[in-house]
Amino acid sequence: MKGNLMIFSEREDVLANKFYERCDQDCKKLSVEDSIPSGSDIVYFIGTSHNYNVFNDIHMDVNTNLKSLLGVLENLKDFNGVFNFISSWFVYGKVNLPAKEEYCCNPKGFFSITKRAAEELLISYCETFGIRYRILRVSNVYGGSHAEDLKKHDALQFLVNQLKENIDIELYHGGDFYRDYIHIDDVCKAIFLCIKKASVNNIINIGNGEKVIFKDIINYAKKALNSKSKIVAIEPVKFHKIVQVKDFYMDTSKLTKIGYSKRISIEQWIKTIC
Repeated sequence: MKGNLMIFSEREDVLANKFYERCDQDCKKLSVEDSIPSGSDIVYFIGTSHNYNVFNDIHMDVNTNLKSLLGVLENLKDFNGVFNFISSWFVYGKVNLPAKEEYCCNPKGFFSITKRAAEELLISYCETFGIRYRILRVSNVYGGSHAEDLKKHDALQFLVNQLKENIDIELYHGGDFYRDYIHIDDVCKAIFLCIKKASVNNIINIGNGEKVIFKDIINYAKKALNSKSKIVAIEPVKFHKIVQVKDFYMDTSKLTKIGYSKRISIEQWIKTIC
């Protein structure tokens, strides 16, 4: 890839850090206060990552997902690059599956709502000032999270670690639900591919487009580890039911049309970490 990339991220952002490590062109990390060099494209990672901040800081999602974005946008009236905004599957809420980019979203929870609002603000601003953009909605990412972040940010890796320690684990619905999982390395690959080949002024789903049943993954890991952990089925707590859909996977035909294919399967990853 040729050209420059300016990455807006927070220090602890695992996906942004991985993307930066894998970048094969002139790439620079910026904070909200930094000025934008001309002739560069932007990859914007700044944002919260779950709906639970409302219990500790009711302003966090608004400040991070909206105010920080506006702080960057107000300096971009003459920007001539492409603004690549990293979004989340959480913006969809309850929709028909597989979720398609053109669907009307119905997000629940402060993170989900502010992330969707950020998308709309970005589109409006870019249309007003003639700026090119892409919105990349990332599905469930696994692999690469820090140990202290796992429970909220990478539940799959957290539970595999519990299996390693022979600790009994509790699963909502007994694990009888499905998600669209994608390894962090494949996410980076997909983002680079979109920057290189995807059309602008466009929303693109980043996932594998697969219905992965959660209990099947856990049982596979349990067998691979010869774990003595017991799997206990529990009902989701009230807040989880309010903000989270039971099942989800994406239509990823836009992504596959520009050449994306999965490189890392969950089974491969489990064998590696086991």
